[in-house]
Amino acid sequence: MATRLLPPPVQRLIDEFARLPGIGPKSASRLTFYLLRMDKQQTLDLAAALEEMKERTRFCSVCFNITEEDPCVICTDEGRNGRILCVVEEPLDVVALERSRAFNGRYHVLHGAISPVEGIGPEDLKIEELVQRVNKGDFEELILATNPTLEGESTALYLQRRLTHDGLRLTRLARGLPVGGDLEYTDEITLGRALEGRQEL
Repeated sequence: MATRLLPPPVQRLIDEFARLPGIGPKSASRLTFYLLRMDKQQTLDLAAALEEMKERTRFCSVCFNITEEDPCVICTDEGRNGRILCVVEEPLDVVALERSRAFNGRYHVLHGAISPVEGIGPEDLKIEELVQRVNKGDFEELILATNPTLEGESTALYLQRRLTHDGLRLTRLARGLPVGGDLEYTDEITLGRALEGRQEL
């Protein structure tokens, strides 16, 4: 029988870190050993922050962005244009667009993009909720702000087919965004110009 090289609590933390996206076994080990060397209070603060995030954060029942209050501050802001709806893949995309200060409408967060390779279909995203919201609402423009990736383009095409209505203008962000990039990593000026130069579908 092989001797255990690491105490079970250490191995468990390595295994949990390794489950996170973009973290492989080596990075998981480095993070774990970094935490072992950290001051105990810092480690407890990190654990408390994780617990607080899970307890106090939820999804808005209207737009599905992350929030502490339901509905979220964007959905309840009467100063925003309630006739324009911007559809994004992830909550971080809302943060990026808000930083640009170029958009003052409402949002809908899909929580991903259609990706047959990863087994993600329309039913795995907040698409039915979007369709219901558009059918019930009084929107004049729907901005499909999915990422300029193969998955993002496929999702936008699918949404275009599902959401074509009389009087509803469908637009896509202008091509100033880099192909293969993510909205969350795009600078404010590029995002602002992309919003201003959006085109009819």
